[in-house]
Amino acid sequence: MLGRWIDRGGIVFAIGIVLSMVILINEVLLRYLFNAPTIWAHETTIFLCGTAFIYGGLYCTARDKHIRVVLIYDVLPRRLRRLLDIVISLVCAGASAIFSWAAWTMVLRAAFRPDGSFRLERSGSAWDPVYPGAIKIFLLAVLAVMAVQFLLLAFNYARGRR
Repeated sequence: MLGRWIDRGGIVFAIGIVLSMVILINEVLLRYLFNAPTIWAHETTIFLCGTAFIYGGLYCTARDKHIRVVLIYDVLPRRLRRLLDIVISLVCAGASAIFSWAAWTMVLRAAFRPDGSFRLERSGSAWDPVYPGAIKIFLLAVLAVMAVQFLLLAFNYARGRR
């Protein structure tokens, strides 16, 4: 069920990539035809594409389409492949959990002041959006869900389901 939610959420980030293309076309037109560039287009497109790439890792995990080295994998018998799928999923879950912890330490600095009050890290540009802090929180959430998704994959492989 988690995988279906992740799969459905992919359309939001696909739309974000299309939106970033529209923003960049708008920026090119404004800059080179009207000599009136914006201060927000560059950071917004980086944010939209960055969130899409981060979500892409979770999306591939939910669809079980992550990268495998199939040179050895494809020649193994089915039972050994299943065992490898379980081990690989557990290792990936552990790695995702460790990266989640690292992202948490990053979020502590990006979202909280030393006195403990909440304030998102800003870009420091003329426009100064909260994109750096927001993307770090998003990365933490995606990595935590990815760890859970890999555990579910390992569980399903152990049960003999794909």
